[in-house]
Amino acid sequence: MGSGHSHRASDGVDDQISVGTTARTALLAGLGVALLLTLAGLVAWFPPGDAAEQAAKQGGAAAQFAAPGVTFPTGEVVEVAPKCAGGGLPDGSGCSTVSVRVPGEKDPVVLDVPPDVIDSGIGKGDKVELLRTPAAKDAQVQTPSYSYFATERHGTLLWLTIAFVVVVLAIARLRGLFALVGLAFGGAVVWWWMLPALLDGAPGVGVALTGAAAIMFVVLYTTHGFSLRTSTALAGTLVGIFLTAGIGIVAIGDARLTGISDEGGQILATVGAFDFQTLLGCALVIAGLGVLNDVTITQASAVWELRAASPHASRATVFASAMRIGRDHIASAIYTIVFAYVGTALLLLLLLRVYDRPLLDLLSTEQLAEEVVRTLVTSIGLVLAVPVTTGLAALIAAPQDRDEPGQIEESVQAS
Repeated sequence: MGSGHSHRASDGVDDQISVGTTARTALLAGLGVALLLTLAGLVAWFPPGDAAEQAAKQGGAAAQFAAPGVTFPTGEVVEVAPKCAGGGLPDGSGCSTVSVRVPGEKDPVVLDVPPDVIDSGIGKGDKVELLRTPAAKDAQVQTPSYSYFATERHGTLLWLTIAFVVVVLAIARLRGLFALVGLAFGGAVVWWWMLPALLDGAPGVGVALTGAAAIMFVVLYTTHGFSLRTSTALAGTLVGIFLTAGIGIVAIGDARLTGISDEGGQILATVGAFDFQTLLGCALVIAGLGVLNDVTITQASAVWELRAASPHASRATVFASAMRIGRDHIASAIYTIVFAYVGTALLLLLLLRVYDRPLLDLLSTEQLAEEVVRTLVTSIGLVLAVPVTTGLAALIAAPQDRDEPGQIEESVQAS
């Protein structure tokens, strides 16, 4: 296997890396093929029309968020009624109420709200979104009716977003800016390509692989720069994505999961004739992207650093050393995946905990089994991506020839 040398600056220190030219050629050729397949998928499954037309194409009714004529004005809370224990009307109304000043209405509108809204601390001056239903055409009094829809939280979300951006830029600086750009691109791909493509009936796993590959191509190169190190991490990430998708398909079929585990899925089932098992497979791939990207770039960087520190070490030695780092990272990444699930599904776990049934029996419920499969599948893909990425990086970062240390066949940017 041929090799060449390159100089890399890392935090102001110049390191010399010998690069396996045969492995590099194979790596770049494989990424080129993956890029062409990704572009072909983006074009082939580019969603035409709007969401309603796509849902109707699937055999469902063109869904509308609300009935014709219904609007969602925003009002300001001017008074919150005190909670009353055991009071109110027989239907539960008249106890938890708020008075809201609505544009166009002379007097404040009194609305029944769920008790948990009162418990959240809503008070005078808060903004709420209302559902305004116009009066029927044949009604004697043309007075619209109002009901509570949601509490406006734009202010909180705005300052949290600003704080997030400021912290990232202050600490990560230019690299943080590139990460934010990549994050924005990933969100755009999901919202404007993946979701419409799924609504248009494109295969879920195919959309997941294409969308995930497109996101990773842009995110990795934008955040970490164009280099063989980044390319190696990208290759490992793509392999991990493919393994996650394959294992997920087998696991979903073997577990007989329906893919409909909550009310949202049941509502979507009435909108169109979707294959919810393939949608679940798509969700598995997307769920593992973030952590998968993290471990692959770390492993590629570890190999590069080890090779710079030991230019004459064998590939096997560098691989073994990098895998010791990878094992520690695997353990922490698995904790991240599991506890992230526990945090997002805490209410479901609490509900299952109060059931007087053994835990093993509850694991077979659709809701819990789906999340267990999601966690295990993404974890398996993550673990397998570590040796794959480490092996690829060890092949690319070749040992330096002791007999001809000054010979430079080819200069490449390694980082």
